Amino acid sequence: MSRLKEKYLKEVKSSLKERFAYSNPMLIPALKKVVVSMGAAEAVKDKNILQDCVKELTALSGQKPVLTKAKRSISNFKLREGYPIGLKVTLRGKRMYDFLDRFVNIVSPRIRDFRGFKRKGDGRGAYSVGLSDQQVFPEVNLDAVKREQGMNITFVTSASSDAECLELLSLLGMPFQRQEKGAAKG
Repeated sequence: MSRLKEKYLKEVKSSLKERFAYSNPMLIPALKKVVVSMGAAEAVKDKNILQDCVKELTALSGQKPVLTKAKRSISNFKLREGYPIGLKVTLRGKRMYDFLDRFVNIVSPRIRDFRGFKRKGDGRGAYSVGLSDQQVFPEVNLDAVKREQGMNITFVTSASSDAECLELLSLLGMPFQRQEKGAAKG
């Protein structure tokens, strides 16, 4: 069992039950999946970009990514229907917990000028983070990287609200920005 899953089962579940007073233990939020996606629209011009992105995403996630293709043609972007424009990986189970553990403890501190992630979910129990550079992951070989490539990471939970989702992720170790007591929101 991964270290983070053990922590979830022993500490996080009980503190979430205490905080939100769930009547049924099945209502306690859990992490369902982590989706890592990378847009590679420049792959239309150069096919090697897509191969590099596949290698990097495979290295940092531990499984082969799925190719996403354009749904419709857009002439202004010189894009045709069916062209490969991105990659995505869906992590579940042990890989999901291992990825979250590495992301929280190794990758987040390596982000340049990092002061914590914003406390804003999507309202339905998911939290998304955008990274501007894949080089913060230690699995990526810096000598082989030809260009910066951003990515989106979405943490999908079974929580029904932002408060529950953010509390679950913060108890799992996600570094969020501190809330100032006297500061106005805006």
